[in-house]
Amino acid sequence: MFDFYVQHEFAFAAMQLTLAMAGMGATLSWRDFREVLAEPKSVATGVAIQLLAVPLLCLLLIQLPVVAGGLAIGIALIAAVPGGSVSNMFTYFAKGNTALSIAITAVTTAACLVSTPLILDALIGPYMPADFVMPVGRIALEICAFLLLPLAAGMAFLQWFPGGAALFSRLCIRASLAVIALIVIGSLGAGRLDWQAFGLLNSLLIVGFALLLAVLARPLCRLQALPAADSTAIEMEVAVRNINLALLIKASLFPAMAGAEGAVADTVLFSLLLYGGLQLMVGGLLIWRNGRQARLALAEL
Repeated sequence: MFDFYVQHEFAFAAMQLTLAMAGMGATLSWRDFREVLAEPKSVATGVAIQLLAVPLLCLLLIQLPVVAGGLAIGIALIAAVPGGSVSNMFTYFAKGNTALSIAITAVTTAACLVSTPLILDALIGPYMPADFVMPVGRIALEICAFLLLPLAAGMAFLQWFPGGAALFSRLCIRASLAVIALIVIGSLGAGRLDWQAFGLLNSLLIVGFALLLAVLARPLCRLQALPAADSTAIEMEVAVRNINLALLIKASLFPAMAGAEGAVADTVLFSLLLYGGLQLMVGGLLIWRNGRQARLALAEL
């Protein structure tokens, strides 16, 4: 049974991304893109942090001698993908600017058609074989086919069937989560998620990267004197990544295989899944922090 997953890993990754983006698209309308014009400073700051500051932080981290090839590639993948749709929900619960969060998600998701292959090429080149050539065109095509087109289809569903869009979105997102669960089960069954092989140090490095992304945006937003609600939205966008897309690119670049290359691929996979779990905890901490600050502000009145 687990051999079936190994043989069709890319199909599983493509399916979960397609479902996630269709569900996300059913929550977006073209009006959401107007936030780019309504709040250009906040949107530009959020996009710049995503496309410049996050990859730069990743570049500094993967220079550490303790960061091995598979872990470096996993961290680079996390940095290269845009924010995930969960960030919009977390922003809402954290009392941030939800419209801004949606706008940044939309802009960075559209931009990733170009930005993700370029960032990956810059970050992971030194960790690949000498004859490796980044398949920029293939990655861009896969992003278009499994991310942008399903996103557009979800937006069209909202436009044509607004009454059923909420249910459609929930079903798609839940189905995507179910496929991710199948990916985890299939990987475990195939012996590809071995915590002992991944190691405590690598786990701590992923935890550290998640915490660094959680605190990266706030000082940069303060330099721009952005409102607190806008800062919260940008923090969530930076911390909560589109791991669905990262899993697809991983399955494309590193299909299931045996030997040394398989060990690298397994390290990349473990890194992505570990960060995917950690980012939910980080998002929860940011929600708790904002709620606590709001309670303290009320108490001072």
